[in-house]
Amino acid sequence: MIGTLLVANRGEIACRVFRTCRELGIATVAVYSDADAGALHVREADAAVRLPGAAPSETYLRGDAVVRAALAAGADAVHPGYGFLSENADFARAVEAAGLVWIGPPPAAIEAMASKTRAKELLGIAPLAPADVTEADLPVLVKAAAGGGGRGMRVVRELALLEGELKAASAEAASAFGDGEVFVEPYVENGRHVEVQILADGQGTVWALGTRDCSLQRRHQKVIEECPAPGLEPGLVDSLYATSVAAAKAVGYVGAGTVEFLIADGRALFLEMNTRLQVEHPVTEEVFGVDLVGLQIAVAEGRALPSEPPAAYGHAIEARLYAEDPASGWTPQAGVLHALEFPGAVGVGTTGRVDAGYASGDSIGVHYDAMLAKVIVHAPTRPEALRKLAHTLDTARVHGPVTNRSLLVRSLRHPGFHDPALLDTGFYERNLDALTKAPAAPGEAYAAVAAALADAAGRRGRFGGWRNLASQDQVKTYGDHEARYRPTRDGGYTVTAPVGVTVVSVAPDRVRLEVDGVVRDFPVDRYGDGGIVHVGPHRLTAQPRFPDPAEQRAPGSLLAPMPGTVVRVADGLAVGDPVAAGQPLLWLEAMKMEHRVVAPASGTLTALHAAPGRQVEVGALLAVVQTDAQEDQ
Repeated sequence: MIGTLLVANRGEIACRVFRTCRELGIATVAVYSDADAGALHVREADAAVRLPGAAPSETYLRGDAVVRAALAAGADAVHPGYGFLSENADFARAVEAAGLVWIGPPPAAIEAMASKTRAKELLGIAPLAPADVTEADLPVLVKAAAGGGGRGMRVVRELALLEGELKAASAEAASAFGDGEVFVEPYVENGRHVEVQILADGQGTVWALGTRDCSLQRRHQKVIEECPAPGLEPGLVDSLYATSVAAAKAVGYVGAGTVEFLIADGRALFLEMNTRLQVEHPVTEEVFGVDLVGLQIAVAEGRALPSEPPAAYGHAIEARLYAEDPASGWTPQAGVLHALEFPGAVGVGTTGRVDAGYASGDSIGVHYDAMLAKVIVHAPTRPEALRKLAHTLDTARVHGPVTNRSLLVRSLRHPGFHDPALLDTGFYERNLDALTKAPAAPGEAYAAVAAALADAAGRRGRFGGWRNLASQDQVKTYGDHEARYRPTRDGGYTVTAPVGVTVVSVAPDRVRLEVDGVVRDFPVDRYGDGGIVHVGPHRLTAQPRFPDPAEQRAPGSLLAPMPGTVVRVADGLAVGDPVAAGQPLLWLEAMKMEHRVVAPASGTLTALHAAPGRQVEVGALLAVVQTDAQEDQ
């Protein structure tokens, strides 16, 4: 029996495994990089071991250091989580060679399936050789042979871009998984991404635990997942189960794994088998009433599964809450997470469940994935689950950097997501502009009024609110919303814009307004002097009355969209060179993803401040492109 378990991972998945260990009476050990010394997974473990050496992005790839940490802490077993070393057969062998229990499939099964190229060969599917790709093959997908999560993946629609995208995907895969192997396969537009959860013991029993739909993706990384996949014909589901079970038995699989398919034109195309726990495993747990981590541990201890899996009930949906800005190219965000609270998610079976890797007060860094938490709900039917999850997210307190919370809520309420016939991987390509640039709800304008009045109440308490022109409106602007108000002699306020607002009560942290006969409370949270105010679900940015001239940039300035590291500059690029609109100039790496910085318009490169290896903060000046229009002025 396992007494102490080390998780060779970080963040949300480490915390998730620790939770099951606590329920089973198993002691826990965390490992951490210098950047993660104060992270939530370190705080939640019974013991923690620092991993030495390399850059933070490489630390968790040091399998030798992880094994030494397990032995030093007296661990009996190692759980790899997902990502990093989770599909590394050599690491699994090293764990077993050290006399530790490996919570995962046999190394031979990992080797057979964890490399997407070898998995396809096992099933008789040959990837395209890059040198053989022609215009007729386009579009194609460049894909990392190891790992997942959208890293090391590129869609190529122009043959001239293939070589560059192969290099970029390889570099990204090497950074994320320690393996830079990539391959090319045909890219299927607008299919459905459907997968089957499998679980196998060492006695030959293999369960197929339902389907999951993971079609809502950005940059080939899943955003919203659900179980079961809606709208599939029973015959197709049976075929997916049969293929998945056969693949597991073919390689002597033991433990949890996932077989992924692309559903297009009624046909199922095999994508890959992930020989590990998936990020989206909670939706399967909710529908089948199981603990997959607990079952992983059980089969690793040699216990047998029942001959048949438990029956499914209801529908579960998971949304991944990221610190990122979907309206600005999904750029990851960093900074202090002042609040992360879900008052509506109070437990499984009620409103929902939250698997988080951060807590209120934590700092979001630039070295790792930007996922803050997974929010999961379970309900008797899919429409009920959609409604519950949207409400849980909408009422959460998520204060700090920009997140995708609003996008998630709008996605869950979008008609195109409610109809299974309209589900496919092109959802965000078709709907992102509408979802991110849709007119703000009227509530946001009233939230701006509440923010302005709460600010006024705070200043009034300090300075008395005296004003020599009492008849003048006071004006405060938050984003696109302008709030106008006047203090009254009795200590209250009158709102003049937007019209139809009556002030009921005002305090620095809460404002009550009456709008068209309806009274609503607006909780107001302000942190520091950064000008960011959170009013309920609304994140508002106060606009200064007199912008600082020092903060103004010359036209054509390219600013870092996120904190990160310059990994490379376009070959031969130099000041004075002509550039074309959309031409990649340099690449930033943040949170283990590469982000291209492109020329905003055709013109001349007049300044280049970026160099490989340079660390930059958000807003740092990287380059300046003088456009053709500017040159003519």
